[in-house]
Amino acid sequence: MASMVASGIYDMVLASRILGGGALKGGMPRYKYVANRLLTAFQNVFLGIKLSEYHTGYRAFSKELLQTLPLLENSDDFVFDNQMIAQAVMFHFSIGEISCPTKYFKEASSINFRRSVKYGLEVLRTTVSFVAHRLGWIHAAKFDPTGRKVTQQYYSEVIQHS
Repeated sequence: MASMVASGIYDMVLASRILGGGALKGGMPRYKYVANRLLTAFQNVFLGIKLSEYHTGYRAFSKELLQTLPLLENSDDFVFDNQMIAQAVMFHFSIGEISCPTKYFKEASSINFRRSVKYGLEVLRTTVSFVAHRLGWIHAAKFDPTGRKVTQQYYSEVIQHS
């Protein structure tokens, strides 16, 4: 993944549990698999790109992407990663995918059913706000290049307060 970013071809790389076909074989709960596929199809249509999966936590990013996206406009919850993808699409960053193995066990996932439902609704909300912003129906700060960015000064302040 790092080499895909370092090559300069991709600004973001996602490791997909779907590409290799092993998500269910690796123990992904069926409800999570079905929700993943439905949310992914919805986002592919409305974000205008084609990814095999938006909901993996295994990702790599270029420095430019991290310095450009208004990350401070995003949620502090699970949907943060999904908002980053929508922002990357809005700002025309390139996104690549690579297959990764899947292995589920009790401690493998920190998101329960209730939080999964909340996450799914937030993904839908993110996608709808992406489309509405792009069409000029609303102004969403998370999709505005002048939104709050994570700066070097911010990193310094975080480190000082740690």
